[in-house]
Amino acid sequence: MAWGVVFWSIATFLTPWAARHSTAMLLAVRALFGLAEGVAIPSMSTHLFRWFPCNERASAVGIAMAGFHLGNVMSLLVSPIILSSVGINGTFAFFASLGFVWLSAWIGRIPNDPRDSPDISHSELQLIRAGKIDSKAESSQLPPLRHLFSKLPALAVVLANVANNWVYNVNLKQAAWFSAVPFGVMALSGYLAGASSDLMIKSGCSIIHVRKLMQTIGFIGPAVSLLSLKYAQTPISAAVLMTMALSFSAFSQAGITNSVGTLAAIISTVGAGLFVQWMGSFRPSSHSLQPSTLSLQFSTTYMQLQSNDN
Repeated sequence: MAWGVVFWSIATFLTPWAARHSTAMLLAVRALFGLAEGVAIPSMSTHLFRWFPCNERASAVGIAMAGFHLGNVMSLLVSPIILSSVGINGTFAFFASLGFVWLSAWIGRIPNDPRDSPDISHSELQLIRAGKIDSKAESSQLPPLRHLFSKLPALAVVLANVANNWVYNVNLKQAAWFSAVPFGVMALSGYLAGASSDLMIKSGCSIIHVRKLMQTIGFIGPAVSLLSLKYAQTPISAAVLMTMALSFSAFSQAGITNSVGTLAAIISTVGAGLFVQWMGSFRPSSHSLQPSTLSLQFSTTYMQLQSNDN
């Protein structure tokens, strides 16, 4: 986690310089940023596994992921103010410096394991260890990928995340308020989903059933919301539906296959261009709305919001 923050902060600082230098340099710096940022969720998941018992883990994930979303909200609202005051170089330098400020506190205060923390009491440590599903899980090795992908539940979660990331990884950060509100609501709904999961587990519900329920809400809810965008008649109704889609998506944070699912976001960027070339328009035909065009419908509606507002 620490090295990830170091490299993505450096990449953020270098972005304006790279943009002035060449397109290839800009792509290289942004690729470094993406590689460094990719460690965040896996590191967070491992850390939360060590520090929280099973019946508190979903709430912890909800709070941690809320930080991701609230960071989007704050940066979208603050960036125009910083940009008008100190220019684009100062804006990137400001956000890069925040990474190093956070890093100084992280390295000095947070050990990898609660057993190494001077701030954890013996009773709290016992509570954490008693809440593990399997006390041997901490020392067990990760099963080979071939074994994981031979299991139907693992494939189901991967495919669900592929569809989810195909839909959501589009650029919503073109207008501060229309972009910030959905992420703010997503932060709140993610915490509520985590707290509800833990409450259900503490009340005796099966862990696997709770996880499946949250995953189902997290994928079916956004699909219905995005399909409904086709019938949105006003900018406000479209914004509400997009906010609902992101809010429902936060329910899937109880268990996510982040790496494979994110590949769909890369494919959808290329697929959008091919679709426009083929159809001559961003809009799908009225009688067919396939999953591969949902992201186009999503981004088209958002661009219409901008043009209507202007």
